[in-house]
Amino acid sequence: MSSQKVWFITGASKGMGLETANAVLKNGDKVAATSRNLKELIDQIGNQNENFLPLQVDITNDAAVKNAIQTTIDTFGKIDVVLNNAGYYLVGSMEEISDEEFRKTIDVNLFGTVNVIRNVMPFLRQQKSGHILNIASNMGYIGYANTGSYNAAKFAVIGLSEALAQEAKQFDIKVTAIAPGMFRTSFMSDSTLAQAKNKIPVYNVEKHVNMLKSFDGNQPGDPKKLARILIDVTQLENPPVHLPLGNDSFNSIIEHRKTEAEEMESWKHLSFATNFD
Repeated sequence: MSSQKVWFITGASKGMGLETANAVLKNGDKVAATSRNLKELIDQIGNQNENFLPLQVDITNDAAVKNAIQTTIDTFGKIDVVLNNAGYYLVGSMEEISDEEFRKTIDVNLFGTVNVIRNVMPFLRQQKSGHILNIASNMGYIGYANTGSYNAAKFAVIGLSEALAQEAKQFDIKVTAIAPGMFRTSFMSDSTLAQAKNKIPVYNVEKHVNMLKSFDGNQPGDPKKLARILIDVTQLENPPVHLPLGNDSFNSIIEHRKTEAEEMESWKHLSFATNFD
């Protein structure tokens, strides 16, 4: 079998997914890349490459994901690395976000990842190898006002990754939750930021949105360097389960956990007061 690695990347038509797909192809490996918009995907990467398999996939549709993974296996013979990258960011307070809006955030960020994992695991388990990279966020460790649905999804991705790492270890399958901070992609642009339709002025969500937009084009993280690190991580014998990327992500998570530990310690007397005497 070819020594080339085969990557399966979701959300590959823009941002970190696109940068990683390009880096993987430049590295001489193969990529099955998914997007809702096939034309955009092909325009960004090109279609004249035997190592590139563009796939139009709605990752929230389990059958579509299953078909995409089978097509990748049929085309390239295997899958070595899975990058669950596709994401959707919604801004709105918990009171403002509708049921439909909340569920869309969870569908894309969580169930899309779950659909990929569920359908790729039989192949990885049979070949007794593979590496699953789940793109989470520092917002998967820290809750922020007006981003509760995104926090809920990314917190779940962290927990899912920890559980999967334990389940998959016996089959020599590695799992890493990637927690990027702010990287210079279109993620905070007008075209990407979604807002809850039901506005309640007292929450002043517009101020939050404008703050996020002010970062657009000024984010400290270089997505090309992130892509290179993702490739390097897949070559490690013992990769981390948790990998914050960007000093903003790393520092915020460490500081939050420190504050969290201090709070728990201060209320330990109540935590320890629940057992039978």
